[in-house]
Amino acid sequence: MNDKYARTTQSVMAPAGSSFNIAPDDSASLPMISKALYVGTGGDLVVQLVHDDSDRVFKNIASGAILDVRASHVRASGTTAADIIGLA
Repeated sequence: MNDKYARTTQSVMAPAGSSFNIAPDDSASLPMISKALYVGTGGDLVVQLVHDDSDRVFKNIASGAILDVRASHVRASGTTAADIIGLA
């Protein structure tokens, strides 16, 4: 398939070019740093951002929302949102 953007530089501002399913885990890091997180089923989301030393709680994220965060971890404890997809 022809991709006319194949030779462009990837940046944080560029659209995601890949995705991965996320199973919240209290210790394991994500397989790659996200550009954003898609939340299929809304709720609370506990994440550690790439440059933070502690977790942040995003409360009451709506179903179908895209949260523009560079996350390294999505924690199981405190996360009530589900069907989470990492965009990278």
